[in-house]
Amino acid sequence: MKRYILFFLFISTIAFTQNKTTFPNDFFGKYKGKLNIHNAKGSQIIDMELHLLPTDSVGKYIYTIIYKSEKIDQERKYTLIEKDNAKGSFVIDENNGIILNAFVADNTLYSIFEVQGSLLTTTEHFKDNYVDFEIMYTQKDKVKKTGKNTEEVPEVLSFPVMSVQKARLFKE
Repeated sequence: MKRYILFFLFISTIAFTQNKTTFPNDFFGKYKGKLNIHNAKGSQIIDMELHLLPTDSVGKYIYTIIYKSEKIDQERKYTLIEKDNAKGSFVIDENNGIILNAFVADNTLYSIFEVQGSLLTTTEHFKDNYVDFEIMYTQKDKVKKTGKNTEEVPEVLSFPVMSVQKARLFKE
């Protein structure tokens, strides 16, 4: 198992050094589309927007997510902050004391975080005229442990995907 992990890390390092990132400068704009929400109770579709815009400050960007529903619109005004663009290191500042680590590779913004016992994984893959947006959600207390906890067969923690939100948002 260690060989596979080391091989994965080696390949990841090689692949990252070969890609020149153009994120976020080549993707500024306002994106709109339909968010599909899937969970055990069924599916729902709502309107969504994602705004990625420059600011007057070097390395800081307006990063706004808007969820629109019949009842109420939710606008989340965040700041995307570049820590080390060459290494893909960013943070998402929720402007309320919460700061999320983020990683960019291949024009894709990745973030994993825990809040109130829930794990969320976000992925936003930017293309020329659209962005593919995805959030997966699970609860930490739903963990399943398997394996033998040995070097040959390590213990593995597995979490059920409880909800998926997906959207293709098109640039205006």
